[in-house]
Amino acid sequence: MLTKNKPKINISIEYPSRVFNKHIYDKLYDYDTFTEVHYGGASSGKSHGVIQKIVFKSCQDWRHPRKVLFLRKVGSTVYDSIFEDVKQCLSTWGLLDRCKVNNSAYRIELPNGAQFIFKGLDNPEKIKSIKGISDVVMEEASEFTLDDYTQLTLRLRDRKHKQKQIYLMFNPVSKVNWTYNAFFVKSPKNTVVYHTSYKDNRFLDEVTKENIEELANRNEAYYKIYALGEFATLDKLVFPKYEKRLLNKDKLTHLPSYFGLDYGFINDPSAFMHIKIDDKNKKLYIMEEYVRKNLTNDKIAEAIKGLGYAKEEIRGDSAEKKSNQELRNLGVPRMIDVQKGPGTVMQGIQYLLQYDIVVDERCVKTIEELENYTWQKDKKTNEYINKPVDSYNHCIDAIRYAAQDRIYQNKSAKKRMENAKYYF
Repeated sequence: MLTKNKPKINISIEYPSRVFNKHIYDKLYDYDTFTEVHYGGASSGKSHGVIQKIVFKSCQDWRHPRKVLFLRKVGSTVYDSIFEDVKQCLSTWGLLDRCKVNNSAYRIELPNGAQFIFKGLDNPEKIKSIKGISDVVMEEASEFTLDDYTQLTLRLRDRKHKQKQIYLMFNPVSKVNWTYNAFFVKSPKNTVVYHTSYKDNRFLDEVTKENIEELANRNEAYYKIYALGEFATLDKLVFPKYEKRLLNKDKLTHLPSYFGLDYGFINDPSAFMHIKIDDKNKKLYIMEEYVRKNLTNDKIAEAIKGLGYAKEEIRGDSAEKKSNQELRNLGVPRMIDVQKGPGTVMQGIQYLLQYDIVVDERCVKTIEELENYTWQKDKKTNEYINKPVDSYNHCIDAIRYAAQDRIYQNKSAKKRMENAKYYF
C-alpha cells in the first residue's frame, strides 16, 4: 500500500564527508549490489558504517517504506549491541525523538513508516512470520551458518521493494569458518566485499590505536586477525575436529551436567559454560555459553541465576578465589575453586581430546575459540611444542574447569601425560 501521507525524512548533515568513513561515504547511494560483505579488524567502524548507510537508505524511500531485519545469531545479545547502535545513529542525526521505539519488542518505526526489526536467529522460527522484508543486516555474520545466510536471502522476495540488499559485518575468525569459503574462495555474483581495519577509521582515538598495535608484540597471528582483519593462516589447531549442531537439552537430560567459570573483565570476557559428558559414546556436549566483557561479580551472579544454575556445582578459576567467594555471598553457594598448577592446562586438553566434541551452534564464542585455539611454535626450530597459544581460550578454560573433577578422577591421566608424545 502506498503511504503518500508519510513524510519524506529530511536529514541535514553538515559536512557529510566528515560524518562517514570513506568507504561508506563513497558508496552511500549505491544500493544495486544484492550482498554487501563488510569485514575487517576490531574498531574499523564497519558495523557503525553499515548502520549509517541502512538508516540513510531507509530515509530515502517514502512511497514504499522499507522493512529492515537486523539480526544477531543469539537473541540475548541484540539489545546491548545493534539495537543500541541503531538508536545512537538515529539520535545523532536528530531522528530518534521522531521515531516510535518499542524497547521491549525491539522495533523502531521511522517517521516515514520504515520499520526496523531486531531479532536473534538462535531459533529460525522467530522470523518466519515476518513478511515484506526489504533488507537484512547480519551483525557478527561469522557466528551464523551458511544455511542461515541462504535462508535469509530467500526472505528478500517482496516485489514492492526495489534494491533489496543483505549486509554482512564480521571480524574474520579462521579459514574454516563458512564466510571464507562463501565469499573469498568462491566469487559469488552480485556481491561486493569491503575490507577495513582500524587504520581506516578516522574517528578512532590514538590510545585505542596504540592498544591495538601492541597486539603485534604479543601474538602475530592474533594481530593479523583482530587488528588488521585478515584471514591469517593459522597454525595447528588444538581441537582439529568438532561437530556443530542445534542441541536439544530435553533429549540429553540423562547425561550429567558440569559447569565452569573463567573470569575476565575489560580486555578478556568472563565465560560461564555448561557441558554434558557421555562416557558410553565418548562424546562431550557443549550445551550453553554465557560470555561477556565488563561483567562485575554481581552481574555474573545474576546471569547464573537467570540461567537457572545457581544451585549447581560450578568450578571457578582459583586465581579468583575472592571472586568465587563473592559469588557464594551473592547466592551462588556451590562455587568450587579449581586446582591449578604446572601441567594442568595440558592435562585438561589431553582429557578433552579423548571425546568427540559436539557444540551447540548457538555457542558462537566457543566455536570461534575452537577455530582459533592453536599450538605454539618454537621460534628457533619452527617446530610445534606441547603448549597452546594463550589466546582464544576463555570458553575452553571454563570447559576444562567444569570437567576438572573427572580429570583428576582418571587415575591414569597423569601417567599418560608424562609418557605422552605429540606428533604434528
